[in-house]
Amino acid sequence: MFKRFGTMLDCSRNAVMRPETVMQWIDILKDLGYNALMLYTEDTFELDTHPYFGHLRGRYTQQELREIDDYAFSNGVELIPCIQTLAHLNQIFQWDCYASIRDCYDILLAGEENTYGLIEEMFRVIRKTFRSGTVNIGMDEAHMLGRGQYLTRFGLKDRTEILLTHLERVSQIAKKYDLQLIMWGDMFVRMINAAADDMDPIDVADKVRSRIPDNVDIIYWDYYGCEEAHYDRELKRHLACKEGVWFAGGLWSWTGYAPHNAFSIMTTRAALAACKHNGTENIFFTLWGDDGADCTPFCLLPALYYTAQLAKGIEDEDTIREGFARRFGVSFDTFMLLDLPGTPNAEPTPTKWPAYPNNTEKYMLFSDCFMGRMDTTVRRGDGAAYAACAEKLADRTPVPNYDLLFASAQALCEVLAIKTELGIETRAAYQEGRTAELLPQYRALLEKLETFYTAYRTQWLTLNKPQGFEVQDIRLGGLIRRVEHCLWRLEGYAAGRIEKIEELEEPVLDYRSSTDAPSPGPTCFNSWAKSATANAVGS
Repeated sequence: MFKRFGTMLDCSRNAVMRPETVMQWIDILKDLGYNALMLYTEDTFELDTHPYFGHLRGRYTQQELREIDDYAFSNGVELIPCIQTLAHLNQIFQWDCYASIRDCYDILLAGEENTYGLIEEMFRVIRKTFRSGTVNIGMDEAHMLGRGQYLTRFGLKDRTEILLTHLERVSQIAKKYDLQLIMWGDMFVRMINAAADDMDPIDVADKVRSRIPDNVDIIYWDYYGCEEAHYDRELKRHLACKEGVWFAGGLWSWTGYAPHNAFSIMTTRAALAACKHNGTENIFFTLWGDDGADCTPFCLLPALYYTAQLAKGIEDEDTIREGFARRFGVSFDTFMLLDLPGTPNAEPTPTKWPAYPNNTEKYMLFSDCFMGRMDTTVRRGDGAAYAACAEKLADRTPVPNYDLLFASAQALCEVLAIKTELGIETRAAYQEGRTAELLPQYRALLEKLETFYTAYRTQWLTLNKPQGFEVQDIRLGGLIRRVEHCLWRLEGYAAGRIEKIEELEEPVLDYRSSTDAPSPGPTCFNSWAKSATANAVGS
């Protein structure tokens, strides 16, 4: 077994788990043999001297964090704060009081004293709130580092040098509070050499090894490989930067409303084998919430359980399935039905790096019935496939404690059984002069959307704080209103009150900007805004 074996919960992409929900997750971790939990909070935790930090975002109070930490400690689970000290701080920059410490996009301004004042306040609060002396400081994916306000103030400098100088300063602040730091390692491995697949580990070591502070360890994160050799190679590249590399894999909760347990299990099996062979001691599995945290981590219980068994050296499928049924009171295969909305056609799992599972349920839910941005990914029969998925979910045995997840999934599949091909059907019917035939489908769709909204609202408010659900209200409410609008236009056209429907006069081009070949079918496209419209949303 490993020194630390845990998960990371994303509480920054709108869904801030209620403290009692985090405690339920801790119960499961303890029972399955995990001993650590990272709580990913960009700005969703309370700072004493920064009232706008996490304002209106459902941030955790310091008292709530102490209660979670106490509960974790009493159950033998180390609660590790996971924050950001460079990038991924989009939401604080909506407040003018943080304009002076913004480089560009979501990146803090390195070299600015007020930036380090904010970081010190984070460390001060963490030190008095968490027992763990380890903090994940983030610093990942800051690709535009030094290209905004930094460039104006300090001139053009090597981004690696900016990163290392900033890290050294953050390290010094952390030492004041006796904190050991860990950070995502991608900026070292990817930014130093853009041709990462061909780079020599020694080149990395020469550039950064001597500059990484003694109280900083790096994390190799990777959710996209399906072969052990891939993880083995990348682990060695990170080890060239510094010994004692941590590993973070992924339990795929972040591409839409559906989980991807099967894909998560495939990548985890390969990753764990490489970690064991390389003597990796600290291992985590992340559950991100990209683009709105549509999927709750509890949908990933099959992958979470499977991962725990693999870590213990248990690989027999029957043994794992039987153990899952004993622990959760429902068969493994029944819980795996939650994957169906994302893979209605049982698409073959991608195996080439980087691999992404399809998320049809997200982009086709929001793809506009008239605009049809994502319609080129649809194939005849996809709607029927969703109808079959809905039937399977309806025929499930009751799932103790988690049936609300299945109610949402079933309702979503019932929506998609109608909506997936509706854009294609609408355009064809309009061109063939039979739009009146579509009106019953639009009316049925509206009923199914209301059912899904109600089920999903129940799921969200049971597990998460209410802040953040206003985004789902905007998205799902806007979708419902848009379908009503399309129905009204079709009724008017069928009755002769409207001469034409302009949107349906315009041909739909492939979403990939490809005019040479049709779309290959289902894809991974996790953006509500870009799925819903080609027009501007927000500023």
